[in-house]
Amino acid sequence: MDGVRIAVIGATGAVGQVFLKLLEERNFPASQIRLCASERSLGKRIIVNHTDLIIESPTKDLFNEVDIVFISATGDVSQELAPMAVDNGSLVIDDSSVFRMDPDVPLVVPEVNLGDIDLHRGIIAIPNCSTTPLVMVLKPLNDINPVKRVIVDTYQSVSGTGSVAVNELGAQSKVALDGGTAAAGVYPHPIAFNVIPHIESFLENTYTREEMKMLNESRKILHDPNLKVSATCVRVPVMVGHSESIHIEMEHDVNVSEMREILSESPGIRMLDEPSSNLYPTPLDAAGKDDVFVGRLRQDISGSNSVAMWVVCDNLRKGAALNAIQIAEAILEKNLI
Repeated sequence: MDGVRIAVIGATGAVGQVFLKLLEERNFPASQIRLCASERSLGKRIIVNHTDLIIESPTKDLFNEVDIVFISATGDVSQELAPMAVDNGSLVIDDSSVFRMDPDVPLVVPEVNLGDIDLHRGIIAIPNCSTTPLVMVLKPLNDINPVKRVIVDTYQSVSGTGSVAVNELGAQSKVALDGGTAAAGVYPHPIAFNVIPHIESFLENTYTREEMKMLNESRKILHDPNLKVSATCVRVPVMVGHSESIHIEMEHDVNVSEMREILSESPGIRMLDEPSSNLYPTPLDAAGKDDVFVGRLRQDISGSNSVAMWVVCDNLRKGAALNAIQIAEAILEKNLI
């Protein structure tokens, strides 16, 4: 397929803006690009690939005129528009949590389970931005030594909540630096100079929805319904970049040198791992980059069959927009539309 007609829903949002940049960076073969957003953005203009595009409403007629629809908006938007797009002949790549656990919807990280896209019935979901880096390191290690249990603590940037939270972090930081007391807004507590162990709502088991996503989505992506994952998800005052401290218990004793080699050769992963030279990944290293960065790889001293590591990625790129565009590239390569 030489060219494809696409629509981007949520084009003015944080992920949507990164997605449009990636279209240019990767020379995605779009013969036509349609942009959609909320009512307050209708009529605005965005330049993509040197073309002046106008924000329009997502309608049945629009879906009839495109091949692939990318949705990065609220779950309510996905719930309403994804089925409409499919009914009108479009394939949907969705960034929300609405369809991720639907057994008829593939949940895909291209470096991990790209083959699952062959099973799509019109909708393909991408996982939560904290799940993606986790499964990207688990998959190659699991291939050589089965993973039994994972403890993961995340340190997630405010851009995961959207541009409103990014702006709030900046405003609260200024208030605090001027000697004032910042008021809570987007989050239940001020985020500037603070950390909040609370991402999404708490459930009856006292884990949050975000933490349970990491368990359930990892099981689905890795095709392992018995995988044990316990997560604690924390919001930190960082603009872009999610970090994760991961402890992995494996079936057999670990060989850290072998694991380092395996991860170094895994697609989409870059090792930054020389602690003696203060070389390890930080959100500043990952911001604007496509790779998942891995460092501080070491044997967990609590067990000979356990390994620990520090992982960082740009949550707007590999955690969302890049994942979606990689799926679209594979769809075109496989002629799945």
